[in-house]
Amino acid sequence: MSWGTELWDQFDNLEKHTQWGIDILEKYIKFVKERTEIELSYAKQLRNLSKKYQPKKNSKEEEEYKYTSCKAFISTLNEMNDYAGQHEVISENMTSHIVGDLARYIQELKQERKSNFHDGRKAQQHIETCWKQLESSKRRFERDCKEADRAQQYFEKMDADINVTKADVEKARQQAQIRHQMAEDSKADYSSILQKFNHEQHEYYHTHIPNIFQKIQEMEERRIVKIGESMKTYAEVDRQVIPIIGKCLDGIVKAAESIDQKNDSQLVIEAYKSGFEPPGDIEFEDYTQPMKRTVSDNSLSNSRGEGKPELKFGGKSKGKLWPFIKKNKLSLKLGATPEDFSNLPPEQRRKKLQQKVDELNKEIQKEMDQRDAITKMKDVYLKNPQMGDPASLDHKLAEVSQTIEKLRLETQKFEAWLAEVEGRLPARSEQARRQSGLYDSQHPPTVNNCAQDRESSPDGSYTEEQSQESEVKVLATDFDDEFDDEEPLPAIGTCKALYTFEGQNEGTISVVEGETLYVIEEDKGDGWTRIRRNEDEEGYVPTSYVEVYLDKNAKGAKTYI
Repeated sequence: MSWGTELWDQFDNLEKHTQWGIDILEKYIKFVKERTEIELSYAKQLRNLSKKYQPKKNSKEEEEYKYTSCKAFISTLNEMNDYAGQHEVISENMTSHIVGDLARYIQELKQERKSNFHDGRKAQQHIETCWKQLESSKRRFERDCKEADRAQQYFEKMDADINVTKADVEKARQQAQIRHQMAEDSKADYSSILQKFNHEQHEYYHTHIPNIFQKIQEMEERRIVKIGESMKTYAEVDRQVIPIIGKCLDGIVKAAESIDQKNDSQLVIEAYKSGFEPPGDIEFEDYTQPMKRTVSDNSLSNSRGEGKPELKFGGKSKGKLWPFIKKNKLSLKLGATPEDFSNLPPEQRRKKLQQKVDELNKEIQKEMDQRDAITKMKDVYLKNPQMGDPASLDHKLAEVSQTIEKLRLETQKFEAWLAEVEGRLPARSEQARRQSGLYDSQHPPTVNNCAQDRESSPDGSYTEEQSQESEVKVLATDFDDEFDDEEPLPAIGTCKALYTFEGQNEGTISVVEGETLYVIEEDKGDGWTRIRRNEDEEGYVPTSYVEVYLDKNAKGAKTYI
């Protein structure tokens, strides 16, 4: 089966067919290109999806991912990220092994096809030239034969005519002989050219065309084999990533199997356990006798004098009867969290203190590593003075040492509080409650006075007209205020002090130029902004003295100043 013998007269059709084959190859390349683009787009969408649902660092959301179900979800997101990577591998391999390879091959194929058909057209032109030569010699031979016949007939006519002179007859005879010789020469030439044409035609149809068409056939068959190999590669590229994709899916299954509902339940207990004992029974109060209320020894109220109310700021939250009632409204208005976290239940306080100790230890280790690095650098400078002055590092070394010492003192302070808490768990003593209450009561309610009358004079003075009305009279039998609670004011942004302000009036706070503080309440139109320095220092400063940066996501934030 050969195109040279079977399709010897189908030159034009073979030319169209091979061009169609190249078009098919280019169409397949385009198909694979679009597949790679789809894979890349899919991988990008998967990565964006995984990134979108990853918890933000240093956020409350990240703390919530301590539960096994949330950890499994994180593992699923990570596996999906790896899964997306395999689709990127598919795209990359298809581009390099199929698209790139076929693009190079198709250029070679076009060049080879062009060369083969150029040889075919050249052979065609040669045989057509031979055919034209044959036709020309044939026509010349035919013309010479006719001329010889006419010359012979003229000679015979002249020879038969008695009126024609002998010279005319001889002239006609010579002319006839010349024409006859020309016819013989044309015959010989025609015979030679015909013989040559037949040879060329035989070579054309039995040698040149078969060879050219055989090359074209082999070229086309290689194209067919190449596209078949590319299709196999297409499947192999997918098959190569199947094991890794399977591992990704196995990882998701393993993460799902690692979910432990009992462990998550225990984590909820650890997160919200207060450490308090449930309140005991409430004794019967006989109103026929003078008013006297006794509280169970197991209750959570502060110890108070019999029938004598105790006046406290911030201590009410430690002396309330029910552990599920919110903190006292007035103590929360201070917006300050004690440094020793004494406002938290024992268990939560222990966790916060432990967390603080761990953070301080990490900072100490970091500073110690920095000190070691500076010491090594100083040693290098001592050995090689041309590299630097060792004395230039003394100041930095002293600063780091001071920082380490401060951090150690801070750590000792928190470790002492931690030891105190761990020593009295699971139940807090009455003495500890009193200490917590005293800590809160030590902070004067200056902020409350500020909040009572926002329409104050610009000089920072606040009236005391409602001071008597704002006095707190906490009775053990009074439950009204227990249910009239509110959350502490959260920070809604930060501010930077533009100028130094001496807060000498009650309710104001002093700031230093360049100091950064927290904003907890915007300027309501009276020219004052409420700020906070730390857990227990807050007050008002003139708005014109600070540059405020409000958090758009904070509750109550409206615009940037």
